[in-house]
Amino acid sequence: MADTLTITDNRTGRTYEVEVTDDTISAMDLRQIKVDDDDFGMLSYDPGFKNTASTRSDITYIDGAAGVLEYRGYPIEQLANNASFLEVCYLLLKGELPTASEYEEWTYEITHHTFIHENIKDFIDGFHHDAHPMGMLVSTVAALSTFYPEAKDATDPDTRHLQMTRLIAKFPTLAAFAYRHSIGWRPAYPDNELSFAGNFLNMMWKTTELRYEPNPILEKAMDQLFILHADHEQNCSTTTMRTIGSSDADPYSAAAGAVAALYGPKHGGANEAVLRMLEEIGSVDQVPEYVHRAKNGEFRLMGFGHRVYKNFDPRAKVIKDLAHDVFEVTGKNPLIDIAVELERIALEDDYFVERKLYPNVDFYSGIIYQAMGFPTSMFPVLFAIGRIPGWLSQWQENLLDPAQAIARPRQVYIGERDRDWLPMDQR
Repeated sequence: MADTLTITDNRTGRTYEVEVTDDTISAMDLRQIKVDDDDFGMLSYDPGFKNTASTRSDITYIDGAAGVLEYRGYPIEQLANNASFLEVCYLLLKGELPTASEYEEWTYEITHHTFIHENIKDFIDGFHHDAHPMGMLVSTVAALSTFYPEAKDATDPDTRHLQMTRLIAKFPTLAAFAYRHSIGWRPAYPDNELSFAGNFLNMMWKTTELRYEPNPILEKAMDQLFILHADHEQNCSTTTMRTIGSSDADPYSAAAGAVAALYGPKHGGANEAVLRMLEEIGSVDQVPEYVHRAKNGEFRLMGFGHRVYKNFDPRAKVIKDLAHDVFEVTGKNPLIDIAVELERIALEDDYFVERKLYPNVDFYSGIIYQAMGFPTSMFPVLFAIGRIPGWLSQWQENLLDPAQAIARPRQVYIGERDRDWLPMDQR
């Protein structure tokens, strides 16, 4: 016998039985609840979709209360510490970790799609010298759709695979070219002999050397940071990717929309806000004062708490350990001492513990990026490089799900009605 929910409408006295599946009810079942036959039916009202599930997914699992994040069932801690980013990309897109032969073929495919058309490079050169790298990334990803018009046939599996391969491969190239344009440097072309992360560092930092040799610790750190950002369930940018994709738009256009969503400071700019906060605090001995101010509502602690996690963000644990490895190479970022002390006090203070305000992934990532030499304008771009496989796996899942349709939320209209037009001299 199916689980059901009995709803009583106190306006009419009628009762309705609604089926419960996976702890959810179908929003369309509410439409039967009417005051009279002319009534449209009941709607649920949920600004920001805080308690509305738009899809059934088997990609990413989050248990916010327990501090759990899994990609396809694998804990993020295991993947970040053992897998490569390209393994995780394969896992997200295909559902399983690759065998040795599959991984070799997949790596070859990605490596040989890293170059971009010279016209795209010319397009980047057309931006003003101080254009934000994220704005350039939005535009160039969208422009790729004009170079690969066959991408519109996303129902063909081979075509779809090719476009997803291209996007994962070309994102670092577009990002690095945009950065170098913003500082007046000529682009450094991809090096197919390097790893995914190593090649990105090459395109970012190569100057006059014949061959760029990435530091292995920074190379591994970059790879781990990409893994930690690879997917995070139905967040703002992922929902944007799915929504645009639901109209059968090509994946380049959908990804450009997702990047644009990530460009917003509430989504992709959180780690930059953490850096600004730590710089404002200034020193370890100032931490107690700022904690006191935060408790009084006079100051907002950035990088604490999360809309999903009501426990420690599991990515934050990995990234904190990663920070110490990076500092062995770069030297210690002085902000780390402020961050560690801030975290220590917050985790012991009842005010923060009761409100479940634990450090999230953004708390330490900005410090690491800064130590590695990335300017704050590149922080959301780095986020986007890591997130593209998650966006694509979600886009593909949405495309292949027969229950999905073009996104079209309802609204509750609260404006005026039945107004008569007046000529301008009578208004």
